[in-house]
Amino acid sequence: MRNVILFIRRYLTFFTFLLLQILSLWFLYSYNKFQQAQFLQWANELTGQVNTRYKRVENFFVLGEENKRLHRVNDSLLNLLAQQYVHPDTTKRMVVDTIRQDSTRQTRRYYFRPASVIYNSTSGEKNYIQLDRGSLAGITENMSVLNADGSAVGIIVSVSPHFSQVMSLLHVRQKVNVALQKTGDFGTLEWDGADPSELLLKGLPKSVPVKVGDVVVSSRYSFNFPPGYPVGVVSGIVSDNSTNFYLLKVRPSARFNNLQHVFVVENLQYTEQSKLDEDTRKRIEDPKRNPR
Repeated sequence: MRNVILFIRRYLTFFTFLLLQILSLWFLYSYNKFQQAQFLQWANELTGQVNTRYKRVENFFVLGEENKRLHRVNDSLLNLLAQQYVHPDTTKRMVVDTIRQDSTRQTRRYYFRPASVIYNSTSGEKNYIQLDRGSLAGITENMSVLNADGSAVGIIVSVSPHFSQVMSLLHVRQKVNVALQKTGDFGTLEWDGADPSELLLKGLPKSVPVKVGDVVVSSRYSFNFPPGYPVGVVSGIVSDNSTNFYLLKVRPSARFNNLQHVFVVENLQYTEQSKLDEDTRKRIEDPKRNPR
């Protein structure tokens, strides 16, 4: 208590001066309209600047959450699109049906799950992307991955309980069945490991009309990707008279250097399709089982 009294006595003159200054300013702005207006203008400008900076910081965090919310909404809408369903065959009566159906009795073909990119590489010949969803979220190998805008990104090749690894289209061992949007003719998309802004489309016959600017989409013959989603745009046609097939340069639709939110797409009939294909190849092409 004694120290407080000594402190006040030491700075009594200063405190008195400060009090008189406050009183004089109060009288000045209380009874002088011009000074009052100037003070309010200054105060409003100051608080406005503070609020603007606060809002910017707030938006930085809030918009991140809003983007995630919109991503979840897009996920729900994608799962309702007509092309994610296959109409049931009404020409035959099905006694037992184990394929998932919704309330309208339509057979669901594809299911979309949202995920976020936590690791990505584009500088090597074998590039991978890691997602924050794993087997506990229903992710399995061979599911396809689309960017938030629907463009093709890659295929799941490895899964842990909480994470999954994607083989990017920018991987020299990746091969995807794609098609020209305008004709439906299909070929194989791959990458030579040279330019990350340029993929290669092979196996398309030269009898098919092609020009620079044609859109390339995922093929309906793919076991992994849902059909009709953008893959890229033809950016060049390599002339080679020694073959009857095109070698097309394709600019990818996905911006691989800026992947943030994606969709993992499950083909609900993948297991049946792939098993049938594998069994057929073994039975027909194995010379020991099928001697000729």
